Amino acid sequence: MLPAVPEQQTGIPWPTREWPTGAPGRGVDVARLEGSLTRAVRDRVTPELGETHAVVVVHRGVLIAERYGPGIRADQTLRSWSIAKSILHALLGILLRDGRLDVDAPAAVPEWADPADPRRRITVDQLLRMSSGLGYLEDYDDELSDVRQMLFGAGREDMARYAATRPLAAEPDTEFRYASGQSLILSRILGDIVGGGADGCRAFMRRELFDPIGMTSAAPRFDAAGTFIGSSYVFATARDFARFGLLYLRDGVWEGRRILPEGWVDRARTPTPTAPLRDYGSHFWIPAGLPGAFSANGFEGQRILIVPAHDLIVVRLGRSPAELALGLQAWLSEVLASFSP
Repeated sequence: MLPAVPEQQTGIPWPTREWPTGAPGRGVDVARLEGSLTRAVRDRVTPELGETHAVVVVHRGVLIAERYGPGIRADQTLRSWSIAKSILHALLGILLRDGRLDVDAPAAVPEWADPADPRRRITVDQLLRMSSGLGYLEDYDDELSDVRQMLFGAGREDMARYAATRPLAAEPDTEFRYASGQSLILSRILGDIVGGGADGCRAFMRRELFDPIGMTSAAPRFDAAGTFIGSSYVFATARDFARFGLLYLRDGVWEGRRILPEGWVDRARTPTPTAPLRDYGSHFWIPAGLPGAFSANGFEGQRILIVPAHDLIVVRLGRSPAELALGLQAWLSEVLASFSP
């Protein structure tokens, strides 16, 4: 059984308009935390992390620390990369809440309409868990890889169609294959249900998710076909990404209103059986050694780390190349070591 996520503490206001701020309270090694954050942004590029653009730390619902890299402003919107996948997870959850989507049913994908097409069996949940079996190469270093072709090459005008035309490489629900194309297929399903093209989808996002939690800076991007690029592109301030993290840390409830359906947050942080290391849930990652914790991760070290045991959110945005992955993990571990459960 997963550890419960904590409720908002009495007397701590929700950050719908402004974040409540304060000094670190009990159970926080202030010197260690301050040292970790200062080291991350002391130079434009550091040997351990590369570029760190922003760090925001929220403890028990209060913003206790934030740092910005040289030349970065607190009100500056920053790129999400695959953090957008977790935002897509929330949007699909809202459709489930309203009875407009069955995540355990086969996905409504026009390219798979032929009754003889084995892809017709793929469910929305399997796409969310990266277990659809679609053949798709996620390699940013290979110019001919599917992810590069979809985002920047032949598929960029209609990314969901590009992804949906990939062949089946394995039986659904038998293999884990992280693939941004699966998110684009889900994004088109979202848009088809909401209706109204890019404008309709943008209005839905604003009305149902961004405005209720005060995520006013959020700027999603759409392709030429009007599909939300839910694999990669939401721009927002670091503080607004922290608001999104708090929504999940509070089990999808905000100011007494249930935005995400019951069980949706636990679904996000339940390990996918096909993931060999059991480190992936449903469009969220699951860090090792932190029971119940989960993380919205993006390319080059973007993170919204959610740690229920500490009632903690750590947002880190920047540019850390793959060779610095261990340095980034060591730094995150040091930040977490500043907190007692």
